[in-house]
Amino acid sequence: GPHYKFISEANTIIGRLPTSALTDEQKLLFEARARFFRAFGYRALAYLYGNVPLVLEEIQSPKTDFTQSTREQVYEQIILDLEFAAANLPTIDKVNDGEISNLVAYHLLAEVCNSAKQYEKAKNAATAVISDPNMGLMTTRFGSRKDGIPANGIYPAITGDVYWDLFQPRNQNRKTAGNKEALWVIQFETDVPGGGNSTTKSIFEGEAFYALERVHTPLMRDIKVNGVAVFQWPVSDFTGGRGVGFMAPNPWFADTVWKNAGADMRNANHNFVREFIGTNPASPLYGQVFSTKNLPPGSTGFNNAVLKPGVAERALYPYQSKATTPFAHPTGLFNNPNATNVVDKFFLKPGAGGTYLDQYMFRLAETYLLRAEAYLGLNQPGLAADDINAVRGRSNAGDVAAANVNIDFILDERLRELGVEEKRMLTLMRLGKWVDRMRKCNPFYAAQVQDHYNLWPIPSGEIERNSGNKLNQNPGYPQ
Repeated sequence: GPHYKFISEANTIIGRLPTSALTDEQKLLFEARARFFRAFGYRALAYLYGNVPLVLEEIQSPKTDFTQSTREQVYEQIILDLEFAAANLPTIDKVNDGEISNLVAYHLLAEVCNSAKQYEKAKNAATAVISDPNMGLMTTRFGSRKDGIPANGIYPAITGDVYWDLFQPRNQNRKTAGNKEALWVIQFETDVPGGGNSTTKSIFEGEAFYALERVHTPLMRDIKVNGVAVFQWPVSDFTGGRGVGFMAPNPWFADTVWKNAGADMRNANHNFVREFIGTNPASPLYGQVFSTKNLPPGSTGFNNAVLKPGVAERALYPYQSKATTPFAHPTGLFNNPNATNVVDKFFLKPGAGGTYLDQYMFRLAETYLLRAEAYLGLNQPGLAADDINAVRGRSNAGDVAAANVNIDFILDERLRELGVEEKRMLTLMRLGKWVDRMRKCNPFYAAQVQDHYNLWPIPSGEIERNSGNKLNQNPGYPQ
């Protein structure tokens, strides 16, 4: 699939560099970039499928006799490629926002070495990132909304905090926003050809936008109390823009990991939204708080289903506001930006639904959690706790004691810190923890999970096409 596509392109670049007209310095840079992306592709393939064909040269004619390498062999090649990339890519202060640097390679190297249980290497790679003078967790308010959002009509003022600042418009990048924990940020440009985000294309027209808002925020259009809608929709406020409620958090993410959260700013309502303001003038709840924790009698959701506190329903559940841009969608999406009524002012056109922000691929908070994972593997829970507490301390969360650090605590901390940013499937699959965590944390799916689901099946089409050699299906799937 797509991973082999850019592995193939990387191999083509590497194979043709010796005969190119580039200078030696340019050749080194392009080889470092190509080997990083080859490693990046194989990382996902090895995590998801285990034993996969390891192709390191350009293929110039049809080939139907691929052989599988073991997951461990693939990890070894990824590590070689990333070590080369880390040694030869520019330092992070020399690259443009969105470009890969030596630290991006070190960060990914730490993750893959953890996955390969090479914990000393993982620790050293993470330390190269954490100790770099260009890097630092953001601990003071910064960027486009460092003074919060003033009260506007029926909405109270939002003070915000430094965690909230990380996800506000124009705040994700090092050069333009001074964000020192940004390692690798995917650049989205709205309404620029090829920029990835559009205010005019529908979701069904190819890559119209990064659709996190659409899938992760609830369909609050459908919330009624005694048959009367509580909210106008879609609106650029904490109801989440134009969400359709496809991806609700399980109870573990929405509730369990926040038990005893205390002053943890990541659990503040503006970061993990559980309370909303009614915006339909026809509703008795207009201007009032509507809480997921304390539902008024007669509350109904999608298809008039009766809402129950603490039970996710397509129309209502807590969600992370980093999935959307409250009061800050692109101007072109506002129906009537000059309206005097505050809800009319923020009312969105039907084409909304994107998350119109640059997106972190890697940021430094994750590097700390990767090093904590390495220290845990090295049986140094005290040092693991120190790294976790560096991340927790930034958000005013209490310290965790070394005795309470295990891989499940780190996975919970990743949920609190990285939520809908991290590619959770990759994290759980590389650790062999997907089955365990589904059974433990996700009652919706738990009953149908089978032991062999820690690996995906090799696609049957690939097995059939590879007629010159047998590709082995993963255990547990139809052979």
